[in-house]
Amino acid sequence: MFTLLAIILIILLLFGYQDKEVSELTDKYAPSPSAFVEINGMNVHYRDEGNPKDSLPIVLIHGTGASLHTFDAWTTNLKANRRVIRMDLPAFGLTGPFPDRIYSIENYVTFIEQFLASQNIKKCVLGGNSLGGNIAWNYTVKNPSTVEKLILIDAAGYPFKPESMPIAFKLAKTPIINNLLTIITPRFMARASVENVYADKSKVTDEIAERYFDLTLRTGNRRALVDRMTQDIDTNNHQKIKEIQQPTLVLWGDQDKLIPLNNATRFHEDLPNSKLAILRNVGHVPMEESPEESLVIVLDFLKN
Repeated sequence: MFTLLAIILIILLLFGYQDKEVSELTDKYAPSPSAFVEINGMNVHYRDEGNPKDSLPIVLIHGTGASLHTFDAWTTNLKANRRVIRMDLPAFGLTGPFPDRIYSIENYVTFIEQFLASQNIKKCVLGGNSLGGNIAWNYTVKNPSTVEKLILIDAAGYPFKPESMPIAFKLAKTPIINNLLTIITPRFMARASVENVYADKSKVTDEIAERYFDLTLRTGNRRALVDRMTQDIDTNNHQKIKEIQQPTLVLWGDQDKLIPLNNATRFHEDLPNSKLAILRNVGHVPMEESPEESLVIVLDFLKN
């Protein structure tokens, strides 16, 4: 018993990290033009950049474990001519958890509706990666008049079996162990989880790994990840994808080990007005791993 307690104590000393309050993180991760807006009891972190006269803003939604920063490179280019809006989803980044701890797609779609209303957005180009893509197409089904064009980047939606999954996701799904994840979060695990979704691991810089780690420690985010990863999933919801009429870009990395490439084909086949673009030697987050190559495709889609 003494040995077990000693091991637990050592693990806590080495890998136990306290939550970080938003105030500890804002200087580094929310400088201007970051702003916050109150939605349903949450202080939502977002950025609204670029041409304020653009009547068709581009709204970008990140995936699980990420933040609005995953679209930094795209935004730097797009904001020269377009208005670009992105936010930290509840459970991630600086926004923090849903007050009701319900992480269903329906709850996220309602959140996007409330957020866009807060920014007086009545029409937009909507894009999302992974979880963000799932939210984006579900939002489009429910609010077709709001979405002019849709961009799905390695999007979730169909049932799938990962070839490989970030270790943080695996632990968050594992009973008992997932409770330890809320206090024991090794720094190397955060980096390994990011590297897992890149095809070229060398592109995961210290800065990127540090950002993911820091924002994981935002108060409430670790518990929220466990809550989300253990949420029941509607396995039949993908049948609604065929209802989407908007021009849609399906953008995918051919080395995506989390959501396999055949899911891109399914989107392309089910969406009546879609373009499929596959990036070679790219993983699950093309906008972050290969921003220049992926953006060329996006700009062409927006232009045409």
